[in-house]
Amino acid sequence: MKPFSVSRPLIGMIHLPPLPGSPCHGKATLESIVDWALADLASLEEGGADGALVENFGDAPFSTLASKDTVAAMAVIVSRLVRGARIPVGVNVLRNDGEAAIAVAAAAGGSFVRVNVFCGVAFTDQGVIEGEARTLLCLRKRLGAAVSILADIHVKHAAHLNTI
Repeated sequence: MKPFSVSRPLIGMIHLPPLPGSPCHGKATLESIVDWALADLASLEEGGADGALVENFGDAPFSTLASKDTVAAMAVIVSRLVRGARIPVGVNVLRNDGEAAIAVAAAAGGSFVRVNVFCGVAFTDQGVIEGEARTLLCLRKRLGAAVSILADIHVKHAAHLNTI
């Protein structure tokens, strides 16, 4: 389940523009967003990135869990990226929807996910976020998904009660 061929991979970000259904979504079609993400992926590959992480960054402000329309759009986008990628493609569903990220990666052929808060508690501008390590590990097993989980130790833009 090791997605990278190097021990310290350089993972480039594909920060998606606002997706359909998000508060800031304009007139961009899902197909135009896919084209935009494919161009970003090509730039990362040409620049030597070892992996690409797709994130719904344009959907701010974030809720703790993503809406169903966000999950559906990300599954379409990631699937199209994986099909043409020469590097592993991962998923991060903001603010901390690890279940959605694993589901998208499993359905779309993604190699890894990023989970901002995997264990413990983080106090963020979106509220209190609790890690769901057991839930995510069980989901990955139920889906039979060969998806690696990359997790933050202490996620940025948050306060933590203790140190690890």
